[in-house]
Amino acid sequence: MSHPENSAPAGAIIDAGAPAVDGRASRWQNHREERRRELIKAARKAVHALGSDASMEDIATAAGTSKSVYYRYFGDKAGLQQAMGEVVLGQMQRRMREAAQSAESPREGLFAMVSAYLQMAESSPSVYAFVTRLTPGEASAQDAIAASGALGNFFEQITAMIARPMREYIGAGKEPLIDYWPTAAIGLVRNAGEMWFGSPASPEKPDQAAMAARITDWLCVGIAPELKTNTQNQQ
Repeated sequence: MSHPENSAPAGAIIDAGAPAVDGRASRWQNHREERRRELIKAARKAVHALGSDASMEDIATAAGTSKSVYYRYFGDKAGLQQAMGEVVLGQMQRRMREAAQSAESPREGLFAMVSAYLQMAESSPSVYAFVTRLTPGEASAQDAIAASGALGNFFEQITAMIARPMREYIGAGKEPLIDYWPTAAIGLVRNAGEMWFGSPASPEKPDQAAMAARITDWLCVGIAPELKTNTQNQQ
């Protein structure tokens, strides 16, 4: 007996010019989409438990299936990373947007977005790393998400989200600053955040709220206050 994962249903006809969709083809497509979602969900749980270096075989075993099934649906590991990235980064983006919308000032909006980003990334550093890191040895030899645009789209959307409160924060007539600053800000947030949740726990490591506040301060006023304090202490 053939399985829907292995072949299209017999007799299914897909005519791009026809106004109606063959019922069996539609059901098969729905099945594939649902199965794909299930595989992504299972892979996400496996990576969370096993770490970002989990192999396709490890992921498939944890999901209770074979790695050939994952290859059939996603092509290779980079394809799985791309698909999972679209889900994970989409959820992160929605959380950040919701947090910013509830803020009462531009600066609070920045803090809310940074906090939401850190919270979601910290909730599963392994999953975050899995969807934002190059897989060594993959034939694609590129950023795991680059081909699908998921990561690029995520940071483009976040850049636009940051630009809106900053336009309010610094006032009109500063378009050159608005054009460049959000992109630089994204680099600061991402790199500082990844270094923070990737570092081991210690008494010196700030908690999530403190780190979000610190990054927000760097975005809004830079490190000048810290330099001034240190200079005064040395005198």
